[in-house]
Amino acid sequence: MNKNRLEPLGMPHAQYDFGSEFEQQARQADPGRIDRWLIRQLRKRISASKVAIALWDEPDDKSRPATVRFRDRGALWQTLGNPALHFGDLYAAGRITVHGDLMAVLDEAYAYLDRQKVKGRLLAGARPIAPDPSESKQNIHHHYDLGNDFYRLWLDRDWMQYTCAYYPEAEMTIEQAQALKMHHVARKLRLKAGESVVEAGGGWGGLALFMARHYGVKVRSFNISQEQVAYSREWAKRESLADLVEFVEDDFRNISGTYDAFVSVGMLEHVGPGNYEQMGRLMRRVVTPEGRGLVHSIGRDRPGPLNEWIDKRIFPGAYPPTLREMMGLFEPSGLSVLDVENIRLHYAETLRAWLARFDENVEMVRKMFDEAFVRAWRLYLAGSITAFVRGNLQLFQVVFARTGMNRIPSSRKHVYAEGG
Repeated sequence: MNKNRLEPLGMPHAQYDFGSEFEQQARQADPGRIDRWLIRQLRKRISASKVAIALWDEPDDKSRPATVRFRDRGALWQTLGNPALHFGDLYAAGRITVHGDLMAVLDEAYAYLDRQKVKGRLLAGARPIAPDPSESKQNIHHHYDLGNDFYRLWLDRDWMQYTCAYYPEAEMTIEQAQALKMHHVARKLRLKAGESVVEAGGGWGGLALFMARHYGVKVRSFNISQEQVAYSREWAKRESLADLVEFVEDDFRNISGTYDAFVSVGMLEHVGPGNYEQMGRLMRRVVTPEGRGLVHSIGRDRPGPLNEWIDKRIFPGAYPPTLREMMGLFEPSGLSVLDVENIRLHYAETLRAWLARFDENVEMVRKMFDEAFVRAWRLYLAGSITAFVRGNLQLFQVVFARTGMNRIPSSRKHVYAEGG
């Protein structure tokens, strides 16, 4: 049995079964008066929507781009009770189906949730998320230790980058765009051969190996995912780069020594705002007086919790910060912000490439896991595209140095000199 079947996603099989005997009977029965009243109320609530919604005995609306169908009474009632959580669960289970354009449905869903935020119904402030090392390890295991074979199916084939790529030209492949993302990061850091770099959160090791190969730097990369670290070490040996890159299976909070550059790409989302000041002090301590650093993170325009379903099923403990919240890394710690760039739409393009490859390899994914997993991850990837296109999510790259460090380029020429 595949040990990663469903448990690492926090999805016990019963939860994604097609329901209890009672629900199966209800599915076969005609909708009652209450069901039809509820669907009318829901239609009134989303009257401006281009998407149709239907009960299990109603036909698709061919004039709309998509029809969302509730396949049983429980699915309808649960969705009305908590759509942010239950829609994802029920879609994964097949108890809600979408006939037509899933992206159109997700766009309408985000528009609806945005309207509720404007009304003040969902404006909860940022949670004081501050996972300790043990919680962080559990959260990372939940998502990243699903198996290297799974991620290899749909990430870029050269560097296994599970972060935003960079598309200066729209026709680029995901491999080209990920290589340019890493050049973009390295140029912002002004890396030179012989310098030392420390990386917080290394993924499968691609960025560390790329910096060593193309810029001649020595890298120490910290990561708490056991599977990723093992993969990275083997990769370094195969590429004869083990003398330049050290992969450390440890929490970033235990980084020691000093380095010419600090880099963190796609990890801050897992740190939690409650730990930003601690991370900022660490960043100041580990960069030399003439050193510099870069933090690359998914973010938001205004504070708010992550989507409840994503938080519970896909990325537990994750929190995308606002730019103001990110300043908690720098302001209390004697660090100057040198450059800020938002490459949000590049992430939408990256996700489109990932989703296309995911669908190309969907039968392999289904064999590794099951249909519920396939539906859940397709929803996650498609929903993420929508979030970046609509601006619900941002992608910030922030370059920093110690306050008073004056070896600062007079322009961004070093970043774009070679077409990056």
